[in-house]
Amino acid sequence: MKRNYVFIILVILVGLNILAWIAVYDLRPQGLEVTFFDVGQGDAAFIETPSRQQILIDGGPSSAILEKLGQEMPFWDRTIDWVILSHPEKDHLAGLLEVLKSYKVENILWTGIVRDTAEYKEWQRLIKEEGANIFIAKTNQQIILGKSYEAKPRKIEILYPFESLEGKELKDSNDSSIVARLVFGSTSFLFTGDATKSVEKELVLGPTPHNLKAEVLKVGHHGSKTSTSREFVEAVSPEIAVISAGKNNKYGHPHQEVLDNLAGVKILRTDIDGDIKIISDRISYQLK
Repeated sequence: MKRNYVFIILVILVGLNILAWIAVYDLRPQGLEVTFFDVGQGDAAFIETPSRQQILIDGGPSSAILEKLGQEMPFWDRTIDWVILSHPEKDHLAGLLEVLKSYKVENILWTGIVRDTAEYKEWQRLIKEEGANIFIAKTNQQIILGKSYEAKPRKIEILYPFESLEGKELKDSNDSSIVARLVFGSTSFLFTGDATKSVEKELVLGPTPHNLKAEVLKVGHHGSKTSTSREFVEAVSPEIAVISAGKNNKYGHPHQEVLDNLAGVKILRTDIDGDIKIISDRISYQLK
């Protein structure tokens, strides 16, 4: 009898705990949240819309992404709407392998390029097992995050690559990186993967130049001097630049040349600031 009583009390406490979690989750800001995770020397950004649509862009170099997602998602939520892999290098890909093992992923967007690495082979195996909808990135694709007829749009638009790279093996996979622009009303974010200055030049001066303007720029290649040219920064005209890099990394990221090119822009760094969250209500944005 006593055991039954204790069991009932435990069930009630667990139920109250779950209700408390739900209440806290529902009280979160009802705007767009973009969190740039501190995952060391790598990239991972988590997007959540007011309707609770969740998009993960890259996963960093390790399983650290699971702890980060656990901070942003309630424990009962084991589904992610979209995973976007900018390019299949370990510092962007390895964490996604752990995500695929731990979460149900509905849709995957990536370039489909070929790499000869252990992480790439595991990625191929896991996405086949996952059964998600697979999309190969190319320019003019869109992921609609709200109603398509809204006056203030909510979408992720793919700016690069200009054509499908599926099945191609490139000498420098950094230049296969997906470049995507998130538009949420009057606020825009530009995600650049590890795209180098040559891609930036194509985006700025190409035959069909894209709208690169964004309030928030995710700086390319962790602040390496191979990316973030002065001309590209001028074209984007960001108010905030986010650099995702590891503490005391061996590459010396971010490079001083990049910091100089970003003069006048508010610079935030995961190696110094930790996780960086930006919330938008479609009219303005704030740092949290």
